[in-house]
Formats: sequence, C-alpha cells, structure tokens
Amino acid sequence: MFSAYSPRAANAYQRINVETSMHTMDQHQLVSLLYEGVLNSIATARGALARGDVLAKVNAISKAVRILEEGLSTSLDKVDGGELAENLGALYDYCMRRLILANARNDDAIMQEVMRLIEPVAQGWNEIKKTGTAASSDAPAATGQPVLVEA
Repeated sequence: MFSAYSPRAANAYQRINVETSMHTMDQHQLVSLLYEGVLNSIATARGALARGDVLAKVNAISKAVRILEEGLSTSLDKVDGGELAENLGALYDYCMRRLILANARNDDAIMQEVMRLIEPVAQGWNEIKKTGTAASSDAPAATGQPVLVEA
C-alpha cells in the first residue's frame, strides 16, 4: 500500500513547499531565506570537507555561490541603493571569489571567513524587520486608532 522512502519524491515535495511559500512571503522574508541558504550551504560544505566528501563540498559551495550571485546580488537596487547597495555588491563579489578559492584549496578557514562576513549582515537584515514591527506596534496613532491620554 505504501511505497518505500524515495529521496526524489521527498525533494519534489520540498520543492513544491518552497515554491508555494515563496508566493506568500514578502521580499524581506525572501532575502532572509537567501542569507540562511548561504550560511547553511557553507556549513554543509565545511562538514563535507571534514568528512572528505568532495562531491558534497563542491555542490554545497556551488549552491552558496549561486545564492550570492543569482539571489542576493541581483536583488540589489543599484540605481537607488546608493553606497549601501554598492558595498553589499562588493561584499557578495568578495565572498563568491573566496568561496571559489576555498573550494579549490579545500580551505576551511576561508569558508569560516565568509560565514563571519555574511552572518552579521544576515542578523542586521533580520533586525530590520523586528525593529519595523516593534515601531509600528508602538505607534497607535499611525494606524488610525484613537490615542487615549490619561491626565
């Protein structure tokens, strides 16, 4: 009645879940997922390197580079983003070059360096959403609700 576990079927369900959730999330969440994907891919590559699993290391680094290049870099607003977009673009470019070098040299220290560079940016990005939510909940007048002032 039930078939055996199939990694291919599991991957298909996971892909459908990701595609469905992408249509329902805002842009902020999408960028957060991209940062998470980069960091998880680098962590996977580091684990594969430690185990001596060359194929898994190469695939994980390739995934991290693709997320940086096709996801994060292309989402930068180079027209209106100003110095911030320029600096993030330079950071992503540097990280991609370092990951490619880490892959070629099997260098865990370089992968750690990239993680140390991306982590604070990802944390800062996540704090923007938290701060924005907290600010909007602290400002009842901005929602059009009456504000009661006690004397």
